[in-house]
Amino acid sequence: MSKPAFSVQDQIFLLKSRGMLFRDEDAAPHFLQNISYYRLKGYWWDLQAERVIHTFQPQTYFEDVVDRYNFDRHLRLILFDAVERIEIALRTQMIYHLSLAYGPCWYQDFKLFTDQVWLAKHLDNLMNEFDRSQEIFIVNHKKNHPDTYPESWKIMEVASMGTLSKYYKNLKHDLPEKAAIAKGMGLNLHKELSSWLEAIGYIRNIIAHHSRLWSRDMVKRPMLELRNPKGPWLNLPINEVQQKKPFLIISSLIFLCNKVTPNHQIKIKILDLFAQYPTMPIYKLGFLNHWNQQEIWK
Repeated sequence: MSKPAFSVQDQIFLLKSRGMLFRDEDAAPHFLQNISYYRLKGYWWDLQAERVIHTFQPQTYFEDVVDRYNFDRHLRLILFDAVERIEIALRTQMIYHLSLAYGPCWYQDFKLFTDQVWLAKHLDNLMNEFDRSQEIFIVNHKKNHPDTYPESWKIMEVASMGTLSKYYKNLKHDLPEKAAIAKGMGLNLHKELSSWLEAIGYIRNIIAHHSRLWSRDMVKRPMLELRNPKGPWLNLPINEVQQKKPFLIISSLIFLCNKVTPNHQIKIKILDLFAQYPTMPIYKLGFLNHWNQQEIWK
């Protein structure tokens, strides 16, 4: 049976009846008119004292929930910057190494991939993306070369992070170029990079859809143990909670950015954000157990 729709005033009344407090109740309608009740619910879920009748713990303030929402939004914007840098670097290195070794249209060479059924399906999807694109260089290619496959440096520009990650993962493991791409991204083994790209693609989709990172378990996790990492990495034990929260993926983003854009400001921006919200319980994101003593976070 569907629940009835509530007006903003009804939503405020419901929250108050469950024990939520308001420092400025007159300002609350503005937030509920522009950030849905259901979206904010993800930021107060852990503040409930009882999850059947949804009563709140003592001293639970609506404004603190909004602060959590804004903190999470700012963090996602910072992380999207990191994902963009990594995605562009990955695309560049794949195009460079594979085009030099196997020609400009390597992405359709079935001999290079472990799963040919997968390649046939994704090649169709990739060509559909290419056909829909209105980028000038793609429009020119379709006009001037209508019966030829586009070179990888054209078609891979419309490939998503997820597609790039899957193409890399499905390259045959004995290709020297697969190892070269991993090393170019700062890792020693292709299985390390494949694991990290899959996790980064997952968090990218969360960010791109404006979804919540706060207090969320990550379905995809990057490989933790690295063989001879070439830069600062996690040098202290991290527990299961830290591994399943965003902390591990965020750390991997910083590691890769250290390699592909050494002068990046991602870590500084994250630490500045933490400083702007000194009472924010960042352990909900996995930042616990002396996280700031980890080598990569110093």
